[in-house]
Amino acid sequence: MFKGAFTALVTPFKDGEVDEAALRNYIEEQIAAGINGLVPCGSTGESATLTHEEHDRVIDITVETTAGRVPVIAGAGSNSTRETIKLTKHAADGGADAALLITPYYNKPSQAGLYEHFKTVAEECDIPIFLYNVPVRTAVNLSSETTARLSELPGIIGIKEATGNMEQISQTIRLSKDGFIVLSGDDASTLPLLSIGGSGVISVTSNIAPVDMSSLCSAFFSGDQEGARKIHEKLLPLSAAMFVETNPVPVKTALAMMGKITEEFRLPLVNIGESGRRAVEDALREYGIL
Repeated sequence: MFKGAFTALVTPFKDGEVDEAALRNYIEEQIAAGINGLVPCGSTGESATLTHEEHDRVIDITVETTAGRVPVIAGAGSNSTRETIKLTKHAADGGADAALLITPYYNKPSQAGLYEHFKTVAEECDIPIFLYNVPVRTAVNLSSETTARLSELPGIIGIKEATGNMEQISQTIRLSKDGFIVLSGDDASTLPLLSIGGSGVISVTSNIAPVDMSSLCSAFFSGDQEGARKIHEKLLPLSAAMFVETNPVPVKTALAMMGKITEEFRLPLVNIGESGRRAVEDALREYGIL
């Protein structure tokens, strides 16, 4: 179920509110393009600025619209263990297939604290759990050793690794229990991660190029290494453009250029700068999207 390319969905806004119609249309387009799964309310979905009611609603819309056609991994993490439990229980009750839990940010817990955080959530919530390691945003790195310990707990089935550190990810795969799922959280590292035993990617770039990102994974898994490499190289400039400013500003700008959503963000995020806008537009034109 959790294999291939999963899109880290943006949250469309219009006039300050979640644009539910745009979200539903955009989910339908992703599924029609052959994406393997969807991930609402992650970093790309501006989850940090969604109210709890909006957060729950976005997950509900994603589950309802998807209607079981592809798996939904619902972002449900927080820097508070109690809040994480609340959000994760809603994801479970709402019918999500799994929950994605970021390492608690700002608190900077120790490895022991990280272990107890995830252990507590797993014991309290009846839903498969993916850990989410993205130290550039959280200021804390979930070590391979801690991940391996967590992999032994019932309910913790995998990790989204956004470090891009192949040595660490290799150690995580080596140390974790058999069958533990490792997904890339760094688009440019998707093919290298697959080559060391990863199962796929939770992708920002697949918001705008779902066909190619899913094709990269399917080519690799079918044994077409050369085909996967060519798609990887084709995607690299586009993926780089999606990070010229803080995610999700470039990708939402790109989607607005494509006519998919309104170019609107929640403060403290603001519209992209002029140089970034040129970089995004140039990348889209070079790729053939515009």
